[in-house]
Amino acid sequence: MVFTDLDGTLIDHDTYDWAPALPALNALREIAAGLVLASSKTAAEIAPLRAKLGVAQWPAIVENGAGVLPPHQTHTPGVSDYITIRTALDRLPSDQRQHFFGFGDVSVAQVAAMTGLTVDAAALAQKRQFSEPGRWSGTEDQRNDFLAALAADGVTAKQGGRFLTLSLGHDKVDQMRRIIATYQPRHVIALGDAPNDIAMLEAADLGIVIANPARAPLPRLKTEDTGRIIRTQDAGPLGWNWAIRTALDRLEQSRTLSHG
Repeated sequence: MVFTDLDGTLIDHDTYDWAPALPALNALREIAAGLVLASSKTAAEIAPLRAKLGVAQWPAIVENGAGVLPPHQTHTPGVSDYITIRTALDRLPSDQRQHFFGFGDVSVAQVAAMTGLTVDAAALAQKRQFSEPGRWSGTEDQRNDFLAALAADGVTAKQGGRFLTLSLGHDKVDQMRRIIATYQPRHVIALGDAPNDIAMLEAADLGIVIANPARAPLPRLKTEDTGRIIRTQDAGPLGWNWAIRTALDRLEQSRTLSHG
């Protein structure tokens, strides 16, 4: 089973193209390997992409691990995480609340301006079920008070490159372990390019760091010296294609030796 980040990993960071990864995607399909998308995107964003990739039969990890989109679904019914987070925000005194501007506080056009997405894409990004990204405009001390007040309601926060994202505490590796427990695959491969992918990469049988020239390289990871983590030279889907083909070759060699 393969767990993969999307933007900058399977999908080109700038063009959103995955064509260079098609040979590896086809190779996974030929051996009936599971492919689990793991991204900061919402279920509304991931569902059509998962269908285009031909992997709608597998779950997807959404909103940076705050939730899971079940197979063949376009949303997760009955989920109240987002309502819980928004309710916790509404309970805050105005002097704490006024400095956080979440996706639920602004219009679709404002989300588009905040993210650089098209208006249509921003509308999908605003269909949140598990987490609330937003911008913080207050001081560091005010931010600490804000987070402490939310923590009393079980809401945690992670600072990303642009947004402070509120959730109920789950992350990509939590959901990865739950999916592994359900499907019990013989081998687990994980691919990613960012700091929020590190735990997922280190928990896999083979973790693959996809090169990303747009940011500083990830630090040397715990299982890298043992060969359980490798790195690509090429970025995005080109690197992803090489990585999957290399991983499948390794598994084939291991199987041949074990039967030799």
